[in-house]
Amino acid sequence: MAFVPFDEERRLHAVERVWQPARDQHAALQDVVEEAARVAHTPIAAISIIDRRRQCFVSKIGDVEDEMPRAVSFCAHAIHRPGEPMIVPDARHDKRFADNPLVTAAPFIRFYAGLPLVDRAGYPLGALCVIDDRLHDVLPDLYRLGELARGVERLIAH
Repeated sequence: MAFVPFDEERRLHAVERVWQPARDQHAALQDVVEEAARVAHTPIAAISIIDRRRQCFVSKIGDVEDEMPRAVSFCAHAIHRPGEPMIVPDARHDKRFADNPLVTAAPFIRFYAGLPLVDRAGYPLGALCVIDDRLHDVLPDLYRLGELARGVERLIAH
């Protein structure tokens, strides 16, 4: 399982506050994931929220489950470095994910890039992520993905 921050209870209260705004902004969030997939040239893009036990995608494009256990979530790792993108060039060769069922079975994740989403107080909520079952020779435009992530934060967390 991903490392749990020492202020997890406060982070979980922040997560509770974003559920309704995320639901209310579904159309705008869907536009964001579609743009993220275009920018990154990936078949999957999503906006995740990480609660105590699971990761839920509040918006997504591509063939991926709506929610999954936090223990297998890539985004649950990404939230531990707010302000920094987490790039996994080849999940098969990353010790955190090599045995992960999302790598060894469908959707066969190879490439992952996640940009943490934080609220005004700095608590990480989830991530804007792009995912592919193919390796990428070139990184996506992280500046543009960062702009999209900040837009998500404005929609749901501020």
